[in-house]
Amino acid sequence: MKKALFIFVFLISNYYTYAQVTTSPAVPTANNEVLITFDATGTALENYSGDIYAHTGVTVNGVQWQNVIGTWGDNVNQPILTRDATNPNIYTLLITPTVYAFYGVQTTETISELNFVFRSSDGSQQTSPDIFVPIYQEGLNITFTQPLANSVYNLNDNITITAEASINADLELLVDGVSIQTALNTTIISSSHILSTTGTHTLKAIATANGETKFIEITIYVKTVTQNLPLPTGVKNGVNINPDNSVTFVLLAPNKIDVFLIGDFNNWSLNQSYQLYKDGEYFWITLNNLDINTEFAYQYLIDYDIKVADPYSEKILDPWNDQYISSTNYPNLKPYPQNLTTGYVSTFKINDTPYTWNVTNFMKPAQDNLIIYELHIRDFTDTDSYNEALTHLDYLASLGINAIELMPINEFEGNDSWGYNPALYMALDKAYGTKNAFKAFVDACHQRGIAVLADVVFNHSYGQSPLLQMYWDSVNGKPAADNPWYNQDSNFVDNTSAQWGYDFNHESSYTTSFFKDVLSYWMSEYKIDGFRFDFTKGFSNTIYTGVDNWGSAYDATRISILKNYADFIWNFDPTNKPYVIFEHLADNSEEIELANYGIMLWGNMNYNYNQNTMGWSDQADISWISYQQRGWNNPNLVGYMESHDEERLMYRNLTFGNSNSTYNIKDLNTALSRQELAGMFFFTIPGPKMIWQFGELGYDYSIEENGRVGRKPIRWDYANDVNRMQIYNTWTTLIEFKKQQPVFNTTNFTLDVSGLTKAIVLRDPSMDVVLIGNFDIVSKTITPQFTQTGIWYEYFTGEERAVASTSETITLNPGEYRLYSTQKLLDPRGGSALDDSDNDGIVDTVDLCPNTPAGTAVNSTGCPIFTLPSDNFSIEVISETCPSKNNGQLIITATANYNYQVTVNG
Repeated sequence: MKKALFIFVFLISNYYTYAQVTTSPAVPTANNEVLITFDATGTALENYSGDIYAHTGVTVNGVQWQNVIGTWGDNVNQPILTRDATNPNIYTLLITPTVYAFYGVQTTETISELNFVFRSSDGSQQTSPDIFVPIYQEGLNITFTQPLANSVYNLNDNITITAEASINADLELLVDGVSIQTALNTTIISSSHILSTTGTHTLKAIATANGETKFIEITIYVKTVTQNLPLPTGVKNGVNINPDNSVTFVLLAPNKIDVFLIGDFNNWSLNQSYQLYKDGEYFWITLNNLDINTEFAYQYLIDYDIKVADPYSEKILDPWNDQYISSTNYPNLKPYPQNLTTGYVSTFKINDTPYTWNVTNFMKPAQDNLIIYELHIRDFTDTDSYNEALTHLDYLASLGINAIELMPINEFEGNDSWGYNPALYMALDKAYGTKNAFKAFVDACHQRGIAVLADVVFNHSYGQSPLLQMYWDSVNGKPAADNPWYNQDSNFVDNTSAQWGYDFNHESSYTTSFFKDVLSYWMSEYKIDGFRFDFTKGFSNTIYTGVDNWGSAYDATRISILKNYADFIWNFDPTNKPYVIFEHLADNSEEIELANYGIMLWGNMNYNYNQNTMGWSDQADISWISYQQRGWNNPNLVGYMESHDEERLMYRNLTFGNSNSTYNIKDLNTALSRQELAGMFFFTIPGPKMIWQFGELGYDYSIEENGRVGRKPIRWDYANDVNRMQIYNTWTTLIEFKKQQPVFNTTNFTLDVSGLTKAIVLRDPSMDVVLIGNFDIVSKTITPQFTQTGIWYEYFTGEERAVASTSETITLNPGEYRLYSTQKLLDPRGGSALDDSDNDGIVDTVDLCPNTPAGTAVNSTGCPIFTLPSDNFSIEVISETCPSKNNGQLIITATANYNYQVTVNG
């Protein structure tokens, strides 16, 4: 669930271009004034009641958007349009005294276009795409004033054809090469014409004056009847590359009448040879003899009115954002077909470069033993790329995670986003890299035993979705009543915080079929191991209002829909079932049914864990992290202390942490040590767990840094800080225990975690484990309830404790923790029994008991020591009673490379 998104306004554009702008004179030149008339009908500014401004510049010497007046949103310097007194959607702008003077361009330069984006006074609404109005050179020129290029008519329509010249000239009009009208020594020529045949017609206007001749040609189209032919067998929605290298296009478009294919192969023009056949609700066409090594761009033109990208696109070109994509991330990106069409366009290539997988039989880690690392490619890498993310996989593998959950990577609007504003569902967003770069990332994860999960957003989309554009109610600004995939309105009637974009109708078979195709595609094409579904509470049409306006109460219809999706995913590979995770966050009465069905659910424990790390007792109970506490039969709760959607623990520790005269959680190193303690009471509780990126290094920037969904600082340098790496090392140890020791996945466990002093008891035939920790800011005594008397082994200090009574007490300093077991645990990361420094490079006295404050402690062999803190070196005094070769010695260890002189007296 998201509280903020990047929202992009869209325009359902007619096939003809620039119909919303006309000029007077019809043939404007740079040395004269020009009156611009803008018709807002059909644009994002239709019926807008406020002022409209022009963000405007000119094309100078072939370069667009030069000499721009003011800046975006500048209501002082940018020109304001004048609204017509009788038609509130008609506006004018007078460019005077000349185009050169208005834009401040030297008359020695060549101006060939006026450039416009018309915007609302607050900048929130605008025309799109950019509008380019031709400026003619001095002398003889001619243009059509009616009809508009690419206009569409019915058979036998009687149309008026008018052309206008810039100076008096002899004029002629021709239709399909046949002259229909001439006029001498005039600037305007006009004639009526009956369109008696279907298909494409070419209109030509010729002007001759002073021995010079100029002409212009445009095409118009007379509607042709769609033929009905059966769909070829074995084809699917979208692009089908056939064995003979022919290409079959299939579009599902209920209630539509005519569909054309336009693209590189027909110069983006209407052509009867590219009219799709119809079979029930499906339209299709097969193209032959295309170059197999050429990447082609295409769109569908529906009912002569709506241009859309293919809803099943595997790649699209974006006229607004592709120019900002790094050529390093996406080399040789195909250019957008500028001035030939508008909006997203789809692409395909018959002989596309294949990827050879190294891992073809990846076995997914056990569901109840998942340690998921949620990451956002943009904020995880300096280059926003899969290629760089791959270079950090060894770091993640060493941490011990066995699954990566990627925030949405399918095509979203813009290049810089959290991804919860989806546009197309099978296209990979190009901002992060190519298809093969992503496949290489997945392959590299699998080579390291790491599963890859995709975050999918099936609750809503925004304006660039072709499924929305195909059926749109422009009068009311929402999905049309006959849209097969969308509801007209959100079912969260009075809760705008639960409304994003436009709402999918999951009670429609069209919607469920489409999203099952999406899920199949990601599992087959990219070997994705599972999915996290965003905001699944929205997956029904039940009206949620009043006290239940978050839709948390039990909803049987929603349950049925969600189980249906889960079954589909599991049936894709019944022997190695993909993961299904829901961000549901509903009442337990509903979640328990989904969990017992086998579905994993997000368990948000951010607030409670943060109360503990900050040292506050209010709502410090973390027992809801336990699936058993919730009454679930199976450990299907994905518990987390942080996610992309929650405030960072360390930020609150440093901002709001508790303190007294001797212990201050707002101190950085103290706050960092609290994260180790939190991990002790997180990873050790049975069930899958999730970490948000850099949490293992104590990331301490607020979620609101640079705006909630804005870019965040990337701090890989944190890994060079020994205190931050202490969290990493401690969490790694706990994660490896969880994965290696059955006791940490036992079903027989007890939690005493309601207060700031906490205890966990885990029981298993292999061993019993007792964990205790003190989240308070003062020393506290804990009665951990040992399961038996006898010798217990404390892992972090090496202490062997003879327990005489199962109810004996232990005193812990603030922030201190212990892990006792009935069997001696060795370093799970591969270190030796007595020293793990060969594994992590940090001596045990520094890394195994980090939370014990300066004073008496024990080293890895159980010897009492005394430590003194220092920024540059550590001092240890080994007790004379220690039965080792170092007894009674003073050990000084440098922690930085300086020249030291140490004097010891006594």
